[in-house]
Amino acid sequence: MNRRTQAAQLLGDYPNALRFRVRAVRDRPVPAAFGAGERRPVVILPGIYESWHYLRPIAERLSAAGHPVHVIPTLGLNRAPIPATAARVSQELDARGLHDVAIVAHSKGGIVGKQLLVRQEQEVGQETYLTRIDRLIAIASPFNGSALARIAPNPALRAFRPSDPVIAALAAETAVNPRITSIYPSFDPHIPNGCVLEGARNVEVPVVGHFRILLQPELIDAVLAAVEREADGRV
Repeated sequence: MNRRTQAAQLLGDYPNALRFRVRAVRDRPVPAAFGAGERRPVVILPGIYESWHYLRPIAERLSAAGHPVHVIPTLGLNRAPIPATAARVSQELDARGLHDVAIVAHSKGGIVGKQLLVRQEQEVGQETYLTRIDRLIAIASPFNGSALARIAPNPALRAFRPSDPVIAALAAETAVNPRITSIYPSFDPHIPNGCVLEGARNVEVPVVGHFRILLQPELIDAVLAAVEREADGRV
């Protein structure tokens, strides 16, 4: 794919992001119904410069299917470094007493989710933490970084360079990959090197766009299936 086409696709995807930004202003409160349900609990993690509203269509579907859905408004627009964000999410899991959680995340949220899984793997001797997270369903997450991050306009985005110490260290942690489902578009202009994660369940949705994928019914179906999938060693 030539650079002109890639640039056009990159710019053409931003109106989809703006739709979610408008929704965040219009529908700010977390619906009370999200807390109801007896099935596997779900924690929603948005990407960088995103609020939970970017994942609202998915959250509504999961809630309707009987899954209590938890959002973490204190993440704001998720601009903090990955380790700090993971620590904040971990505190919320503990404070809410959540167990056997499915994390459903977009973009940076998937990296944060993997950081949490790695920490859980390292703390297997601590029973209080062991069962916090059962699985991660990541949407368009740059597990191996993004080749575009090196030219990003600010440090928060440049942190997704493949050579960044946090990204590189997490990429080397493969033991948790079978607990991850990575769902991604057929081409993501923000992550041109792709979102395939070795050892994980990889699901491609036939659409182009880092944000456009969030609007696809096929994506929502795939997320629900991954949340409800019986454990078989690969989530």
